[in-house]
Parts: sequence; structure tokens; C-alpha cells
Amino acid sequence: RIFRNEGMDTRHNPEFTSVEMYQAYTAYLAMMDLIEELFQYVTLAACGTTSLTYQGQAVEMGGRWARMTMAEAVKAHSGLDYDSWTSDEDARAKLQAAGYEVDKNFTRGECLNLLFEATVEDHLIQPTFIYDYPIEVSPLAKRKADNPLLTERFEFFIVGSEFGNAFSELNDPFDQRERFERQVALKRAQGANATVDEDFVLALEYGLPPTGGLGFGLDRLVMLLTDSPSIRDVLLFPTMKPKE
Repeated sequence: RIFRNEGMDTRHNPEFTSVEMYQAYTAYLAMMDLIEELFQYVTLAACGTTSLTYQGQAVEMGGRWARMTMAEAVKAHSGLDYDSWTSDEDARAKLQAAGYEVDKNFTRGECLNLLFEATVEDHLIQPTFIYDYPIEVSPLAKRKADNPLLTERFEFFIVGSEFGNAFSELNDPFDQRERFERQVALKRAQGANATVDEDFVLALEYGLPPTGGLGFGLDRLVMLLTDSPSIRDVLLFPTMKPKE
């Protein structure tokens, strides 16, 4: 059970149920295979078929799920090409020219993530893995060896909603400290009281093997399998309105 101090809507509740798992000596691509097999097994066991209908939309959980990098998905849906951006300034200029409002300090990675949320996410109806997330939005994920601006991370989407998050765990204490320090500086600049998680960094200094980890929201999976329009319909103890 998890509690987050955030708003409520049909897909979010401050208290919800999450499933997390970790596997040593593996990486994020193996986590894709694991989650695909798990969701297909559960769907078939619960519904007797991998062909579902959610709120009038046909969803096929069987077979091999679509897999796209975030940059590929953004280019397909917006026409803007992350790989052609030569700098942070160029990325911001390209988005502004296309009519998007962009923070003056946004990096290439943050511009890519903004475009993904604005143009792609709602269109991912069939099960889809989106991978290779920018480092700016992936503080605990390992960098890609061939492109240190991106990470070995993915999220998977069904019916236009994010269902889970996974990555190759960052096990480099020096890299982790640098990212924490950047986060702390940004939060302090916004007036927040933030500090580096020294215990976490110390644990990494003792050592963590190559590890794949993932987490997904159980409530959203139950929503999908039961064709429920709101997360309130599947929570064991939903928030009740006063009788008055």
C-alpha cells in the first residue's frame, strides 16, 4: 500500500496498491518480457481471454506488445525529431516554433518528455512499451552506455494510461550522488527544504549488482480487467463523501 499527497481523478487516488519486484543480474529489456508475460497470464486467468473491451475500446493483451523509444514515439505523433536537436537552446526553439510553451531552463530531455506527455500518451491504446527515457526525468535509472543523456528505463501504457515503470537500477554511487545534488539544487531554488539521501548513496557504495526493477499499479490493472471507469470502483476502501 502506498500513500502520495496528490490529487484525485478517475485514474489517481492518494492511497493505492503497487506491486514491485527486482531481479539481480538482469536489465530493463528483460523486465519488459517479464511484465508482458505477467499481464498476459493474469488477463487470461481472470477473463478467460486476452481480448478485452475497456470503455468501448478493443484491447488485445496477447502477442508481442509494441515497443518504441520515447524519441520514436514523439517523432511519429508530433513530427519533431529529438535526434536533430543540437542543444538545449535548439530544442526549446523547435518546441516554441511548433506552438508549445517551454520553460526557459528546459533541457533537450525535458523538452522530449514534455512532447511525449502532450502528444503521445493519450494515443497509446494497445499495450505499448516506451523506453529510453531522458536522464532528467529518471533519477534512479542507469544511463545508456551508448548515449549518457538517456537511461535504460521504460514505462508501459494501455488505453492511454501509464500502468507501470521499470529500469535498470542505477548502481554507480558517484553518478547517483551527482543526480541527487542536482535535484536538491533545483528544489532549493524553488524554496523547498531538500537534502541528499546519504543513506541511499552509502548503500550503493557498499555495492549493488546489476539489477532490473519494476513497479506497477494493481488498481489500474483491476480497472482494466473489470472494465471499470474509475479507480474508486476498485479500491477496497474508497474515500466517502459526507452524508450532508
